[in-house]
Parts: sequence; structure tokens; C-alpha cells
Amino acid sequence: MQSNTRQKTTKKAENYQVDWRISQRLIPYLWAYKRVVFAVLLFLILARVSNIVVPIILKYTVDALSDPQLQLLSAVVGLVIAYGVLRLSSVLFNEIRNWLFAKIRIEMLHKISMQTLAHLHNLSLRFHLDRKTGALSREMERGLQAIAVFLRNILFNIIPVLFELIAVLILIGFQFNFIFVLVILVTIVLYVVFTFLMTRWRTQFRVQMNDYDANANTRAIDSLLNYETVKLFGNEQVELTRYDAALSRWSAFAHKSTWTLSLLNLGQGLIIASGLMVLLLMAVMSVFDGESSVGDFVMLNAYMLQLYVPLSFLGSMYREINHALIDMDKLFTLLDEKADITEVATAQPLDFRGGCIEFNHITFSYDGSHRILDDISFTVPAGEMVAVVGPSGAGKSTLSRLLLRFYDPDSGAILIDNQDIRQVTLASLRTYMAAVPQDCNLFNDTIGYNIAYSIASSQSDVSQAEIERAAKMAQIHDFIVSQPKGYETLVGERGLKLSGGEKQRVAIARAALKQAKILIFDEATSSLDSRSEKAIQVAMNNVAKGQTTLVIAHRLSTITQADNIVVLDQGRVVETGTHDALLLQQGLYAQMWALQQENKADCADE
Repeated sequence: MQSNTRQKTTKKAENYQVDWRISQRLIPYLWAYKRVVFAVLLFLILARVSNIVVPIILKYTVDALSDPQLQLLSAVVGLVIAYGVLRLSSVLFNEIRNWLFAKIRIEMLHKISMQTLAHLHNLSLRFHLDRKTGALSREMERGLQAIAVFLRNILFNIIPVLFELIAVLILIGFQFNFIFVLVILVTIVLYVVFTFLMTRWRTQFRVQMNDYDANANTRAIDSLLNYETVKLFGNEQVELTRYDAALSRWSAFAHKSTWTLSLLNLGQGLIIASGLMVLLLMAVMSVFDGESSVGDFVMLNAYMLQLYVPLSFLGSMYREINHALIDMDKLFTLLDEKADITEVATAQPLDFRGGCIEFNHITFSYDGSHRILDDISFTVPAGEMVAVVGPSGAGKSTLSRLLLRFYDPDSGAILIDNQDIRQVTLASLRTYMAAVPQDCNLFNDTIGYNIAYSIASSQSDVSQAEIERAAKMAQIHDFIVSQPKGYETLVGERGLKLSGGEKQRVAIARAALKQAKILIFDEATSSLDSRSEKAIQVAMNNVAKGQTTLVIAHRLSTITQADNIVVLDQGRVVETGTHDALLLQQGLYAQMWALQQENKADCADE
């Protein structure tokens, strides 16, 4: 198992190089701020010019002080003042550049963040069921951070160093000779090649270290999430042993990453020291030969320090840029993801005329092979309640997902008031609908906020009286006002501070407040106790009165008053009729009813 993990991480390290063309995706975003970008580049150049001139000022200062014929102290003072002004100018220009870049970075990341979240909301339910929400959030977060890191390294490190390198080589070529330029170039090339090769070699250890670190964190989090299970079986030591094993694998590669970093730093220092030593020896010989001055020697040393200090961070810059390109690639791949469910170009708003729903010969499969629904046809007349029942896996909940157009059928059509829902706009379709799912997750906010969320676009116009009226219809108002903070009570993450029945009633209140013309109850009582089931049933009947209602039911006792009941089995309609009529048929519905009544009697006896 460990060998397989190593093979995977090594392969991941080998594929660590990514296409730099990914960075081209940033151009449209940057171009929107082209004036500010040009200003950033201008102040970047001004700051570097100031840095380049500083060693020249030092040269003339040293030469002046070395001149035994020096008579005017004011000339040296002027040079020192110029030195100070240039240093201050460099800092000032850099800070202006930083401030301008911050404006670009913040606004650009804001725009990309909004675009990404909007795109994720536009993607189909199939996409979100196939991906972990935490992983999506992490990809989005890392991608946005990567853009900032990439731009910072390019604008603040790579471009300035290249500009300064070219300028310094030209100046040294004029001040000394071509041999000095050649030594500098050879030193820099050796330094860069060594840094890149070492960094790529080190990457495999870094990647493996990160993988084992993530694995160790996963172990710890999984253990804490299952705290009760761990305590129940007394397996604290088992969890500690598993965590210790994961940490041991991480620490082995952490040590490798540390000593290879030391090796990288040592090699870089050796190359820089050797190159600098050769250059300074050549400069000393030039001074002794009378070809150069002491000031030239000082200037050369200052230039080398200015060049080599940023180069010392080349390894980390290279690694950061590589990581950034990988994370940017994941983010832009996410943005390139195509939605399964889209509107046709000619889509029109739904012309609602009562809400008659028709399922016409619907066939559907999630994976393209195993049919969940097979030639399903039935009608939900306007203003009536139709229930769909059947064994688990019969395709009941799939019908609600198709009606909400989270998926499209493989064949057949769903009509509302004789309009194919694929031909109307998604916004108008869902405006007329409200759904109460079996597993109702709530926002980590107040109860009042969660009820009002059904009309979130106009929440500011919702009165407290309307929210309370909806809560009363859902049979949850009394519970809410019994809480110390009433409607301001926080429900916790995904509503975990509420019971299952309380969450369902909040969801029903949400539907009641929306006053949707079409209601969908998707197994809203399947996981509740009998007392909660009765309360939910009353709430459902209050909200559904006079509305077109589709009820997906597991407990048959909740749909005995339905105007029509459709029985599914293995993706097909096998029976239809009212509760009494279906019992008389002595078919699947009657068998399911008898079984549930028997189970209810057994529970009562216990």
C-alpha cells in the first residue's frame, strides 16, 4: 500500500511542470486595469533605476574621498545627499507600486471570486454530487491565492531582476570589459541551472511530505468527527496509533525536504561566492594596473550584492510559481466546466396558467446505462395533490429532480400548462416552485433568515409578521418563540442545532412564505417519529391547500388524502388511483400498506 502511494506521489512530482500558457488566462482580467498596470510598471522601473544609480554614486563618493587633491567637501556631501535621496526614492517608488498593485489584485480577485461562485451555482446537480464541496472550496481558495502569488512574483521579482540584470551588465561592460560581463553571465547561468535542477529534484520530497501531511490531518479530523464512535468502542489508542503512523511517514519526508534545502542553499552559496571572488580578484588586478579606481571596485561589489540577493530566492520563487500555475490551472479548469442543464437560446418565461404538470413517457438514467425511470407517464392536475410511492430505488425522488430541472430526461418531456420545461427559462420555472426535501440542510444563520430565504432576493421587503404567519402554518412558531432569542436563534452549521422534525418545519415555513404555486414534498416525513410525522403532516396540508402538489412518500399514512396516488416499481408505473381504490386492487400498494400497518402495530406492542 505504501509502495503504491509512493509511486503515485512520485508520478505527481514528475508531472509537476505545467504549461505557462495558463498565465495567459489572466491577461483579460489585467487588461481591464491596463492604465494601473502601466503605472505599476512605470514605478517599478523608476525604483530599479534608483537602485542602479546608487552604486554609481558610491563609486564617485569613494573616488572623491580617495583623491588626495580633494579640496571641496561640499561635493562629497552632495554625493552623500544624492545617495540618501536615491535610497528614499527607491522605497517611495516601491510603496507606490505596492499600493497600485494592491488595487489591481483586490479588484481582480473580487471579480474572479464572483465569477467562480456564479459559475459553480450554474453547474448542474450531477457535477456537485460527483465532487466534494470541501474540495471545490479548496480549489477555489487555492486558485485565488495562486493568482496573487503568481502576479507578485512576476511583477515584483522576475521582471525587476531581469531589468536590473540587463542594465548592470551594460554598465559593467562599459566601465570594465567584456570578460567581467562573461564571468557574471556564467555565474548566473550556473546558479539558475543548479537552482532549477535542485528544486525539481526536491519537489518529489516536498510533494510526498504534503501528501502525508494531508493524510495525517485527515486521520485526525476523521477521528474527531467520529468522537462518539471512538469513545463507544474504547478505541482512543487505535486512533493514536493510526495518527502516529501517518505522522511518522510525514516526518521521514520532512527530514528529507529539510536536508535537501540545506544542500540547495550550500550549492547556491558556493556558486555565488566563487563568482564574486573571481570578479573581485579581477577588479583588484584592474585597480593595481591603473585601469580602474577603488570606486569601481566598490561599485562592482555593490552591483553583485544587488543582483545576488534576489537571486538567492530564485528556488522559492520557482517553486511558488510552479505551485501557483498548478492551482491556477485547476481554477480555470473549474471555470471551463460545462453545465449539463442550460437554457435554449429561444427560452421564454413560463406562462403559468394554473400549474397542470404532465410527465409524458419519461425515461431517465444517471449513468447512461441503468434506467431509473422507464416510460413514466402521469398527470398532476392544477390545484390537486398527487403522491408517488414505491419501494426504495423505484425512482420516486428522481421525478422531483427532473421537475425542478436539475436533470433532463433521456427521452420524453415534462410539461407545465402544456409548455415543455426545457423551453422555458430556469429562473421562471423555479419561481413558481417550492420544495421540501427529505434531508433539509439550513444555512448557519438564524431561524428567521432561513425561513425568509425562499424569497432571499427581496428579504428586505419581508415583514416579521409574514415570517411568523408562515411559521404558524408550518406548526413551528410556538417552538421558535419558546427559544431565548426567538427568530434570532442560530440553527448551527447545516441546521444541526435543530431536530429533524424542526428542520422539516422550517423548510415547510420557507415554502409557505414563498407562496409557490407548485409544491414538492420529497419524503419529508420518512425519517421522523410518529409525533413529528403528524405535526409535519398538518403543516404540509396547511401549505398545500389549493396548490398543485407532488408528494414523494415513503410512509403511506401521510398520503391517504391525496387526490391520486402513482405507484412505481423498478422505474415503471404499476398502479394508479386513490388510497381506497388501490387497497381494493390488492396490488403492490396494498402489500406496502399492510406491511407498514403491521410494523406500526409491532412498534405499539413494544
